[in-house]
Amino acid sequence: MAQLRVLAVDDELPALEDLSYLLRADPRIGEVATARDGAAALRLLDRAIADGRPIDAVFLDIRMRGLDGVVLGRLLSQFANPPRVVFVTAYEEHAVDAFEIKAEDYLLKPVRPERLAEAIRRVAVSADVPVEGGESDTIPVELGGVTRFVSSADVIYVEAQGDYARLHTAAGSHLVRIPLATLEERWASAGFMRVHRSHLVAVKHIEELHIDSGKCTVRVGDTEIPVSRRHTRELRDLLVRRARKGRPD
Repeated sequence: MAQLRVLAVDDELPALEDLSYLLRADPRIGEVATARDGAAALRLLDRAIADGRPIDAVFLDIRMRGLDGVVLGRLLSQFANPPRVVFVTAYEEHAVDAFEIKAEDYLLKPVRPERLAEAIRRVAVSADVPVEGGESDTIPVELGGVTRFVSSADVIYVEAQGDYARLHTAAGSHLVRIPLATLEERWASAGFMRVHRSHLVAVKHIEELHIDSGKCTVRVGDTEIPVSRRHTRELRDLLVRRARKGRPD
């Protein structure tokens, strides 16, 4: 794997110097550029693209003078080939913004070296390894006051709970402040299908389909999930196509 070219952006010089030092200490990082504000970061990114040496990832503070990190992150997501974004901030409340921008990770200051190493690993994997069968995505969850990112590839099904959604994985469940409709649209390319007004299912995890007296359910692991009448035929046809595709010649 080629070494990564990254940009660190923070309007506080001591924080920027500390982050740059930690980034340069990682063997996966080949070059670290720095910027003190969003406008300077955009100029540097444009220059790197013009020189044919685009930046792979931006490690970005959120609360900055002028162009803040959330606005800059949204601008970067509009690039033809956007750099990966890792937010580095002292504030936890922007985790949902990070999810919407498709950030690779969300680090809280003071940055711990092991968490930065994990963020760099995410960036390196995202830069080098294509996802088979659709686009993987991550969503921030709160675990004991620490923000972690759960990959859509690890989610078995999602259950609506009002304006929230509960992500069910093999390791447990996580309640997030994201409407089910948002996840339905966001994770369609990752193999998820809406089967009921309150359930979104990863199709690859469906083990059985039951139809009894006009009522349909699917089994994922040890859980039976209802399938609404309007989704039954679409889901059944999809599962039949998958079964035929996997049948040996």
